[in-house]
Amino acid sequence: MTESYVKKLAAILLDAITDKDPLVQEQVCGALCALGEAAPEEALGACEEYLRQHEKLAHPYRTMILRAMEVVVSSHIGELDKAKARAVTLLASSEMTRAKDLVCDWQRAASDVLVAVGKRFVGTVMEELLSKFQPGALPHCSVVQTLANLAASNVFGMVPFLTSILSTMLPMLGMAKHDATRVAFCCALQHFSESILEYLADLDQAPDPTVRKDTFATDMLSAYDILFTHWLQSREAKLRLAVLEALGPMSHLLPGEKLEEQLPKLLPGVLALYKKHAETVHVSKSLGQILEAAVSVGSRTLEPQLDSLLAALHAQICVPVESSSPLVVSNQKEVLRCFTVLARCAPDRLLAFLLPKLDASNERTRVGTLQVVRHVINSAASQMEVKKPFILSSMRLPLLDTNTKVKRAVVQVISAMAHHGYLEQPGGEAMVEYIVQQCALPPETELQKLGPDSEDLTADSVRAISISTLYLVSTTVDRMSDVLWPYLLTFLTPVRFTGALTPLCRSLVHLAQKRQEVGAEAFLIQSNSNVTLPSPYAITARLLTVSSQPYMGDGRGAASLRLLNALHRSIHPLLGQRWATTIPPLLEHLDEFTEETLSQKEWEEKLLANFLYKCVGTALGAASSKDVVRKQLRELLETAGHQEEAEREGLACCFGICAISHLDDVLAQLGDFMRSDVFRKSTGIFNIFKERSENELEKLKGTVILCYGHVAARAPRELVLPKVESDLLPNMFRYFSTKVLGIKVETKDPALKLCLVQSMCMASQAICSNAQAGPFHFSRKPELVAQMMEFIKAEPPDSLRSPLRKKAMLACTYLVSLEPALEEQVRADLVRHCLHSVLSVLPDPEGERDHQESLYLDTMHALEDLLTSLLRRDMTPQGLQIMVEHLSPWIKSPRGHERVRALGLSVCLLRHFLDHLRVGALVPFHNLGLLIGLFSPRCADLWPATRQEAVSCVYALLYLQLVYEGFARDYRDDVVERLLTLKDGLMDPDPDVLFHTCHSIGQIIAKRLPPEQLISLLLTMFEGLGDPDKNCSRAATIMINCLLKERGNVLLEKVPELVTVLRSKLRDTREEDILQAAQHSVYLLASQHCAAVVASLLGSPLPFDSHTCTLWRALAVEPGLTTQVLGLLLDKMSRDVPFKETRAFLLSSSPGREATLLPLAATCALYEVMSAPASGPAVLGLYPQLFAALLLRVSCTVGVVLPRALQAKERRSVAVAPAPRTLEPCSSAVEALQAMLLRGGSEDVVQRMELEGGWQLLRTSAGHEEGVARLASAMAKFAGPRLPLVMAALVCTQGSIYEIQRVTSTGFLAELLNSNVVNDLMLLESLLDNLAARQKDPCASVRRLVLRGLANIASGSPDKVQAHGPQLLTAVLGGLDDRDDPHSLVALEAMVGLARLLDLMEPRDLHPVLPHVAIRIRPFFDSEKMELRSASIRLFGHLNKACHGGGCEDVFLEQVVGGLVPLLLHLQDPQAAVSSACRFALCMSGPNLKCEELTAALQKHLREGRGLHFGEFLNCACKLLMHHLPDLLGRLVSTSLFYFKSSWEDVRAAAPMLTGFLVLHAEAEHRPQVDLEPLTAALQLLLKDPAPLVRVKAAETLGRLGKFA
Repeated sequence: MTESYVKKLAAILLDAITDKDPLVQEQVCGALCALGEAAPEEALGACEEYLRQHEKLAHPYRTMILRAMEVVVSSHIGELDKAKARAVTLLASSEMTRAKDLVCDWQRAASDVLVAVGKRFVGTVMEELLSKFQPGALPHCSVVQTLANLAASNVFGMVPFLTSILSTMLPMLGMAKHDATRVAFCCALQHFSESILEYLADLDQAPDPTVRKDTFATDMLSAYDILFTHWLQSREAKLRLAVLEALGPMSHLLPGEKLEEQLPKLLPGVLALYKKHAETVHVSKSLGQILEAAVSVGSRTLEPQLDSLLAALHAQICVPVESSSPLVVSNQKEVLRCFTVLARCAPDRLLAFLLPKLDASNERTRVGTLQVVRHVINSAASQMEVKKPFILSSMRLPLLDTNTKVKRAVVQVISAMAHHGYLEQPGGEAMVEYIVQQCALPPETELQKLGPDSEDLTADSVRAISISTLYLVSTTVDRMSDVLWPYLLTFLTPVRFTGALTPLCRSLVHLAQKRQEVGAEAFLIQSNSNVTLPSPYAITARLLTVSSQPYMGDGRGAASLRLLNALHRSIHPLLGQRWATTIPPLLEHLDEFTEETLSQKEWEEKLLANFLYKCVGTALGAASSKDVVRKQLRELLETAGHQEEAEREGLACCFGICAISHLDDVLAQLGDFMRSDVFRKSTGIFNIFKERSENELEKLKGTVILCYGHVAARAPRELVLPKVESDLLPNMFRYFSTKVLGIKVETKDPALKLCLVQSMCMASQAICSNAQAGPFHFSRKPELVAQMMEFIKAEPPDSLRSPLRKKAMLACTYLVSLEPALEEQVRADLVRHCLHSVLSVLPDPEGERDHQESLYLDTMHALEDLLTSLLRRDMTPQGLQIMVEHLSPWIKSPRGHERVRALGLSVCLLRHFLDHLRVGALVPFHNLGLLIGLFSPRCADLWPATRQEAVSCVYALLYLQLVYEGFARDYRDDVVERLLTLKDGLMDPDPDVLFHTCHSIGQIIAKRLPPEQLISLLLTMFEGLGDPDKNCSRAATIMINCLLKERGNVLLEKVPELVTVLRSKLRDTREEDILQAAQHSVYLLASQHCAAVVASLLGSPLPFDSHTCTLWRALAVEPGLTTQVLGLLLDKMSRDVPFKETRAFLLSSSPGREATLLPLAATCALYEVMSAPASGPAVLGLYPQLFAALLLRVSCTVGVVLPRALQAKERRSVAVAPAPRTLEPCSSAVEALQAMLLRGGSEDVVQRMELEGGWQLLRTSAGHEEGVARLASAMAKFAGPRLPLVMAALVCTQGSIYEIQRVTSTGFLAELLNSNVVNDLMLLESLLDNLAARQKDPCASVRRLVLRGLANIASGSPDKVQAHGPQLLTAVLGGLDDRDDPHSLVALEAMVGLARLLDLMEPRDLHPVLPHVAIRIRPFFDSEKMELRSASIRLFGHLNKACHGGGCEDVFLEQVVGGLVPLLLHLQDPQAAVSSACRFALCMSGPNLKCEELTAALQKHLREGRGLHFGEFLNCACKLLMHHLPDLLGRLVSTSLFYFKSSWEDVRAAAPMLTGFLVLHAEAEHRPQVDLEPLTAALQLLLKDPAPLVRVKAAETLGRLGKFA
């Protein structure tokens, strides 16, 4: 019986091995392995029998079966008897050799079975293999491969057979004609050789310690002859590689003298394969083994082969790694291993070969050679010790190589040398110097030299690797300290090492600190002891000089300062205290800034830059000899560092100081210098100038131009003025622009531009400040102004990075005051360009603000000076108006920084105009209203600074009016002076204070404004209503109302015009403040024509436009009128039918309803009226009527559409401009209800509904019930006192003809029971009675909501549940049995409700009905509807919970057991809610099973929130069930069979999984409980399930059934 059942299971599984899904195949294979665990011999026998009976089974499936057999054999090799081992061996041997052709997977699987058996029964396997390995006939390739694998897996078992195997194999080698066979023989020889070598290496543990290497020497030699002489010459690359892999280990087994004899042929033969194979790693590996074997026998014939060996290996190492596959990297490692062998046996020959290659012309040759040198330095250190001088001297040529890759390789060699003591030898200094030279490479030059195929520049550039090498050697190689210190100091001062200063300083700091730790004496540098070292003063000067540009060269400023700090003892013993307090602040200063934000001037002042030039200038000025002055000036021009801005500035300053006493000499020397060869790019007369680039010439020109500017600024005024147009200006412009083919070409160099502008500014200032400047007619003035404008226009408008525009504007400021006057268009262009260039500059980020602020302030002051100088040319109201018009776009700019800047300029201009105004007669200030209308709304600007400037403008304008009226300039008006006291109010963050201040400003303006200016002011302010700054538009409305109030008596006839303007502005704006101001005005008009306004509004077409809405809201100001309007609208909305059925509805089953117009218009009007805050008292008086009517209005408009005419109209209005509100009927009703609640003091209800999404739910058919429930909940929580009257209003709708209204009112009342407020208000009894009366309603939704309301008592009034228990239970049980609901939604509500009530009911009422309820809900466990499954299962959990400790566990146990399998399987339900319900129900069922351990396990695995590993849990649960309740095995298995046909794939897969775990943990004595025949048949059927997961689980369970065999 047992054997037959295992065979049956195996047969079922084996039939399924042909499944198309790879996962199923794998599981079938695993199941066979599981059967093998239970009965290994029977399982192996079944597989054997199946393979023998199914001869035509395709080889992929035979392979799977063989794999399973191999697993069983490997796991149970100790349990197999010899007979079974022999049977398996024979089968595997047959399978392996069945096909003559190679079928790799199949034959490998069979071979693996033989190898597995051979680990214990090596004799049996060898007997079978040797039977197919007979002399005189070639064996199957797999037989040879299996012998090879056996040798690798069972060394001690196979080596004793190798002598006979080799004797048999050797004659076969000559018979092998096919390459595949030869490859197999080579593989066998390789593994045999490796096994022998391993056997001999562990001889002390071997079974036969007498085995010697020479035992195999003869056979290996014979095999070697065939492999090397014949097979290695094959054209088949795979065979040649196999031969190579075999020759490597075989060479260690050849007799020493024979190996010595063969080496002259073997090595060339192997080397020749380098040319035949692209992937040469196998060649190199074999070559390395052969070389090791030759060295181990002390070969003397190796030496003649060295040249060819070295040449071939060198060629391999020179293959570029980056251009090939990863195999090339492996090959180079093997090649380097060969070089290591040769370096240890023939170091002289190796170096003699390698080092001359360093001078090769080929880049790859040089790089590869250096790579080998580095390797042998590291790997053959002892052999290379005496060769150090020779190697060092050979590195001279590579040090001169300019190739980037070679440089990198040289750096790597030097790094290796440093670690092995080479740099301590004579010549080591050159290596150190080379590293420093590479550190000094400019990064941009290196990028240019490297081509597109170069290596990664970021990580592997020569400069980067040199820097890291220098630091690594300095900090980690202790022996290098004496080499590098103080030698590295010699590289600090030469200019060619400037680029390496940063890494040099870092290394020197580390070395200095190390020596300082040794002791002060060891640290001090004795300059006299080594004359090559720079003096301490030279070091100090050098480091301080390079620190002037601290961020260049990777931050050399900080590195230099740190080195100075470390060297203070060597520079001077007393410097420590001083430098300790000086250098750290300098370093902190650098850390606080970046290259962009650092003030160069401030930094140079810290380092005493330009000080010497000023000294020289002063000294020359005091000199009396003209020749000395000219000579020194010439020398200064020739030797100055013109590339450095600071040096150019210093030199120009020197010339300016000198010109105070020697103007003619200075100008003459500048002229001579300009005419010299320096500017012709040729060699200078003093042989100190080389060919100069264009950039150098530009810097040189900049120096000369700056010199002319400083000369003009400092020289005596009486001498400068005659020379401005004849000498200074022509020479400046001559070197700013050049001529190419007769065409003037200006420079693009920004530094040269700045030099010219700065010099022009100084020259213009000199002209203006001169006493003769008044009558001076400057003919070149238009040309210079135009040039300055071009410079200003060329500057980037959004950023300010140089003082160019500031200096250009200063120059224009000085030029404007000179004659002749500028043309009007030129003036306008100048103002426009200057404003755009300065005002549009973006504010600097926080981190850069301090750096740029001073530059911007200076530029702004220059602009102010320019504008005031232009205004002085036309001191009239018209001239002022022109300047303000230029500023007007900037005053209204949407960017705050532009507005505040423009108003600041306006204040400056107005004050200047007021201070310099001269009124000869009483004339009108005709544009006062326009100007005040422009400035006054800005008193409420979003930027507080702008407000201050705006008040200052109004203040100045009012005083200008007083001056024009005849008052003295120093007159102070009390009313106008109040403006100054209001400035503090404008800074207050409180908007009320701000706008109150604006009102006060409006009052002041109204008191001092002439009557004729009032209308122009108002019209200007009306334009301000559209200001994008909302504060300003609101301030305009406040000031308009103030003006109307204060001065309205003079504007009576203008009221219609003003109202018309207001309405037009209402159409253009959506700002609330403006709308409120306009609404106030409209209210004044409507209060005089109430009847006409109301009549007009009632006849307004739908949808209401914004003006109509505003008028509706205006009607809510007076409570009495509001009450009348609400009552009228309520009556209109409720009396008429809410909708009419369309023809489409009559002709089809789908509803189609259109809203009627009058209720819709009344609903919209209700919203508008109640949206006004003043309507509150009236809404409170009508609260219950409004609430009930609007709620029912919402319910009967769900899904209702607009009439077709209104639909088209609304689409057109939306296309033109979106309406403020939608006209959709239901949304209109919801919005009206919201407005009613807000005005009725129920804001919390509205907010709660908004937060919970209740309003949106109310609008939709699917969410309407939930929306009503949320509204009722919010009302119960926040509007309890209003509920009695609201409830009374809703109860009246019980008989409504509209079903949806009955549903809505029932849902609202049902949800009220969810709150305790009904109990507090003593409404519980009446609500219960009302709901009970609706229990027989023909609408299923009403009946369902009644059940929900009754269940809500559990949460609203739990203490009342027991009192009404029988009534509630009867109602719920009736719901379970509701037969009129085809969708079981009433039953669903009953189950959900009963689950809520169970814990609160009296046990005596509950216990009798528990079994009935459990039986009634059991069919819902497997319902297709997720909600029914979830609710029934969760209720089942509550039923279990109700039995805990109640004495009914025994009665209910039958139901618990019956529900166990469904609950376990539905844990895999596709719906998360069902799975969660199963967790709860299982946890509640545990105690009723009376098994504490099972209960604890259920609680542990199934607690809510814990991730569930279903397989792990099911395994644990089944284990405990079978341990504590083993009698349930049969029932549980038979129940699970029902779910084998489940429609859900995961449940269908879980059912056999459950069965499998039950079987796994069941004891053998309980086997009779399980009827194996139907179970096996069902599982067999599942193996054909369309879902792969199900087939996988079925196969897994079948494997476990072997336990019952």
